[in-house]
Amino acid sequence: VSAALREGQTTPTELCQKCLALIKSTKFLNAYITVTEETALKQAEESEERFRRGQPLGVLDGIPVAVKDNFSTAGIETTCASNMLKGYISPYNATVVQKLLDQGAVLVGKTNLDEFAMGSGSTDGVFGPVRNPWSYSRQYKEKSASKSHSEDEESKWVIAGGSSGGSAAAVSSFTCFAALGSDTGGSTRNPAAHCGVVGLKPTYGLISRHGLIPLVNSMDVPGILTRCVDDAAVVLGSLAGHDPKDSTTIQDKFKPFELPNLPDVSKLSIGIPKEYHAPGLSSEILALWSKAADLLKNAGAKVIEVSLPHTRYSIVCYHVLCTAEVASNMARFDGLEYGHRSDTSKSTESMYAATRREGFNAVVRGRILSGNYFLLKQNYEQYFVKAQQVRRLIANDFRKVFGSGVDLLLTPTTLTDAAPYTEFIKEDNRTRSAQDDILTQAANMAGLPAINVPAALSERGLPVGLQFIGRSFQEKQLLTVAKWFEKQVEFPMIQLEEMMRHDHGVLQHQKSASFS
Repeated sequence: VSAALREGQTTPTELCQKCLALIKSTKFLNAYITVTEETALKQAEESEERFRRGQPLGVLDGIPVAVKDNFSTAGIETTCASNMLKGYISPYNATVVQKLLDQGAVLVGKTNLDEFAMGSGSTDGVFGPVRNPWSYSRQYKEKSASKSHSEDEESKWVIAGGSSGGSAAAVSSFTCFAALGSDTGGSTRNPAAHCGVVGLKPTYGLISRHGLIPLVNSMDVPGILTRCVDDAAVVLGSLAGHDPKDSTTIQDKFKPFELPNLPDVSKLSIGIPKEYHAPGLSSEILALWSKAADLLKNAGAKVIEVSLPHTRYSIVCYHVLCTAEVASNMARFDGLEYGHRSDTSKSTESMYAATRREGFNAVVRGRILSGNYFLLKQNYEQYFVKAQQVRRLIANDFRKVFGSGVDLLLTPTTLTDAAPYTEFIKEDNRTRSAQDDILTQAANMAGLPAINVPAALSERGLPVGLQFIGRSFQEKQLLTVAKWFEKQVEFPMIQLEEMMRHDHGVLQHQKSASFS
């Protein structure tokens, strides 16, 4: 689309209007919390002026993008899908948002999530659940119609994954060309797998976290969601690098890279971690994982089974560290500086308590309670310190495997395809998150780059993805292999005629270039 803009086949304003029209006609997906129509059209006009002068800022100039609603955006509401921040308008842009705008990208809106990014289904935010666009695809409709006629249409829709479900649904439904998510334990890769898009979690420290409202400071990374691997490389190129406002970013200068057109995997060694054959892994995904390993082997890569022995402790370890940091981070929401403030005026303490009770949902309050319990003086050594030691062992497992000559690891991203919403909410958030993060959170604990690549459609006609995990700061190698794999599998395009019909013919003429 960037080439089409340069060649004058379309203009930034036309493109922006198409995306805004699609956002309106797919409103029922609930992918967006705020749609920034006026700002977007103004940015598109400025971009158009640059194209007229023949001075576009780069590949992202004029491209509609969306941002998860836990990134600060100056002059635009940032809610984290919580009552605590409803109406909060940040005075500054997150570094990643600023970098996108500096490259001429057009911000069409802020996307939906689980409250404060705590969840794996994008079902627990105050603005309601995100629906997976594939629920309305021809592929899913045909498969589900043949299986059951009794179920009513409304109960069949499936979740988008989380916590960046809004961003994944936005990219999948063509309402933007790239979106930012955040990834603490898999929050970008999980929804990418469920929505059939590419989800990249870069190495910790490669992209600035300044302006990303923190969940777990030692694991959070801004994530990138796009429809193909090349696009992820382009966005990464414009976001990566040192930021004086974030002391955890790398000092070295980052050189943006282009991926080779004919990627070669013949000289690589790919590890298959046996511990990722986890309980609950569907037979479909297991078969797909084996097939992908065979594809790599047939292309000349060396494929070997490896062991990451501490993987089985990682989800428990992650839970302790995650809740401990959450308890610390959530202390800032006290009703004094910003956000919601309770009307209770008996005492400062009662105002604090009432503010937090009214502002946070049960999931957030539960994690704060667990975290504070783990951090109590009598529990600190036993839980928090022990979890940090286990975290080091998990990181060492990866280091040993990569030190033995393995270049990349290939694993599943999720245990199954997307669950129907009615099934998903039968279990509580904590149980769900523990199951859904099992294959993704170890990369966050070790700070390694990982990417979800859509691999196939399940028997139910829903996307299934596989994950590649790379060495620290070796994004180029990771994305090159991901691009090779993407070319091999030729993942089908989502067929959304059904979705447009679902919206009772609103803006039928907008089936536009995005859908062809």
